[in-house]
Amino acid sequence: MARAFNSFPEILSHGFDTVIDVRSPAEFAEDHVPGAINLPVLDNEERARVGTIYKQQSPFLARKLGAALVFRNAAAHIEGPLAHHEGGWRPLVYCWRGGQRSGSFAWMLREIGWRAEVIDGGYRSFRRLVNAVLYERPLPHRLVQLGGYTGTAKTEILGRLQARGVQVLDLEGLARHRGSLLGGQVGGQPNQKGFETALGVALDALDPGRPVVVEAESSKIGEITLPPSLWAAMKAAPWIEIEVPLAARAEYLTEAYDDILSDAESLREKLTPLRRFRGHEVVDGWMDRIAVDDRRGLTQALMEEHYDPAYRRSMKAVAPEIVARIAAESLDAAAQDKAAAEIEAVLQTISI
Repeated sequence: MARAFNSFPEILSHGFDTVIDVRSPAEFAEDHVPGAINLPVLDNEERARVGTIYKQQSPFLARKLGAALVFRNAAAHIEGPLAHHEGGWRPLVYCWRGGQRSGSFAWMLREIGWRAEVIDGGYRSFRRLVNAVLYERPLPHRLVQLGGYTGTAKTEILGRLQARGVQVLDLEGLARHRGSLLGGQVGGQPNQKGFETALGVALDALDPGRPVVVEAESSKIGEITLPPSLWAAMKAAPWIEIEVPLAARAEYLTEAYDDILSDAESLREKLTPLRRFRGHEVVDGWMDRIAVDDRRGLTQALMEEHYDPAYRRSMKAVAPEIVARIAAESLDAAAQDKAAAEIEAVLQTISI
């Protein structure tokens, strides 16, 4: 039995007890239906082996070997992670295109007595639903961009806005990157497809009738490209800009980026390519500060000589509609709370 889904929200509210992705671990790691568990009926090596036989020897031999492996692995799953399920359990199963892997596994589950169905079209049909939301139609959400120079605690203020009941979209959190040259995080970023699925889930949870605050970004966050529907909505969105003195920004950023600033070798590696843009004299000054572990001085120099000029150029190019400017003399917890309260008040007065 195949279950067809016609929209991204529909598949998120599928109503089944468990979603089972029977693709290989490598396929699952790239992207998967939200909430799915991975019970591969062919592991990475087995899938590659069957594919090689299919192309180089015989489709029949490949299917014969594949069937043996699929049923052997399926039996292990039934004896192991699925053994505790009672007779009324309703699993939803999918593979790449809703074909032999998911069909075979679902058939075995139904033979036991479980009410298993497969996703019509498999992962490919799910991916089409994601593309429809992020590539093919305008977003229905009313975005407001939160802008400001580097080091104005925009990400933290987003969190404080969310705690106040304001709708926010944390793109840097979804991309697992702080959105700058030094913004990489431990564990790296998700791949593009995985990011887009997480973005789709986040958007689905937001009320299109209320404004959504999103941190101002370029079209890329690290290696992640913002999909066109989101980017178009961001470019059309009004801005609220946070203004904080340089010294306060440097103090805040020195603490926030302590993990990065404490790794001198990695810092040198990341900053060296900027010689072609900022010149040897400027970058040599940064390297001198790294050598003496002057983290505060390095942070302020990077803002004055790299981040702030880049922000000013971007603002000239983008020329956003700035509906309010929120001034803060510091970025301690109380100042961030005050900024969040002022932004919330602005949101209640602007028409989007």
